[in-house]
Amino acid sequence: MPDLPAAHRLRVGRYAEANRIYLLTTNTLHRTPVFKDLTLGRLVVDQFRNAQNLGLAHSLAWVVMPDHFHWLIELQEGSLSGLMQKTKSMSTKAIRQATGQSNFFWQRGFHDRALRREEDLVKLARYVVANPLRAGLVEKLGDYPLWDAIWV
Repeated sequence: MPDLPAAHRLRVGRYAEANRIYLLTTNTLHRTPVFKDLTLGRLVVDQFRNAQNLGLAHSLAWVVMPDHFHWLIELQEGSLSGLMQKTKSMSTKAIRQATGQSNFFWQRGFHDRALRREEDLVKLARYVVANPLRAGLVEKLGDYPLWDAIWV
């Protein structure tokens, strides 16, 4: 493989399939803890809901951490790249409007993992939403406000 920047290597061979389940992860620019401000984290959550309302993806589980998010989805329509571009773009717009800042908030690219049908989705969803516990941000899952899963 040619020596490409990491964001470009993530795109090589990416294939999105409707009705397939994916785990999506992306980081803030320079891993800046933008979402320590929970109000700004909720603006990202709004975009997860917006994607579902538009019929682009069905959200199964998600967590917005201070410097990244994990989003377990069933892709409904379009591409993963389009979904992430829209989510990042609209959340950036909302954050800029809320803060008056004009800087960028997301690293380029994202990581995706297609799940096999036999994988235990509930176990993976628990892993996703337990991120704040593993990071030491809370002592109990219920104490962290920026997560959800359809199984709860």
